[in-house]
Amino acid sequence: MKNTVAIGDNLNDLSMFAVAGMGIAMGNAEEEVKEASTHITKRYNEDGVAYAIEEFVLD
Repeated sequence: MKNTVAIGDNLNDLSMFAVAGMGIAMGNAEEEVKEASTHITKRYNEDGVAYAIEEFVLD
């Protein structure tokens, strides 16, 4: 699981963040999700998932 990336924006995503090696919160995520994440990306309408993959996964 240490090589797993989870990307989410809502409280139901916290369980993924707890077990994934990297948790990336969307820019529009709930504050609690942002606090539990290792990185924060752009909002969903700003292509946040693509940005996260380019910036945090493929670097």
